[in-house]
Amino acid sequence: MTTASALPQLAERAGRDLEEADPLAILRWAAETFGPRFCVTSSMEDAVVAHLASRVAPGVDVVFLDTGYHFPETLGTRDAVAAVMDVHVRTLTPRQTVAEQDAAYGPQLHARDPDLCCALRKVKPLEEGLAGYDAWATGLRRDESPTRAHTPVVGWDARRGKVKVSPIARWTQADVDAYVAEHGVLTNPLLQDGYASVGCAPCTRRVRTGEDARAGRWAGSNKTECGLHG
Repeated sequence: MTTASALPQLAERAGRDLEEADPLAILRWAAETFGPRFCVTSSMEDAVVAHLASRVAPGVDVVFLDTGYHFPETLGTRDAVAAVMDVHVRTLTPRQTVAEQDAAYGPQLHARDPDLCCALRKVKPLEEGLAGYDAWATGLRRDESPTRAHTPVVGWDARRGKVKVSPIARWTQADVDAYVAEHGVLTNPLLQDGYASVGCAPCTRRVRTGEDARAGRWAGSNKTECGLHG
């Protein structure tokens, strides 16, 4: 059994050794190394990583953050994934409802202080929800934005003290589309309606021609990440 103190070195070594590996091999390594202390996180933009993980670790935990601000299509995608895929969907919620947050901080905190809103409704709940895991998988890709260009396939999440696995980091959007088409993977219907990246409804818009996939998130501000990955 790997001790907590050895996890950073384990992650660094795996990141080097698995850099050229395909996503299934990366996920198989994670599942075999960490067993039930490994999970997949999903925003339910699509279920690609959850589908990949289910092929090597049937019944794997898929962690979803219900911020209270999601599009109905996102919640529908979560429910469909839970119904048809061989995974165990765990839904995390913030400590406060939207109404309770409005009472404490004023309405539309997301418009006035989006960093605080994300901290309360995303970052903190995820940190608490990941407490029982040593490693978590994400759907981050290097081609999504400049801030993600150097994402390792396996790295060390020092803030949370966990191994962070990004099995499709080297994939392009074309690779994702091909996998979805080949395997009939569930995707959020909003991806067919002009949205290239799907987050909370108040802070997400459709992208324009020529914009990168993340341009529709927090448009008009300098914010580019919710804090989960940066």
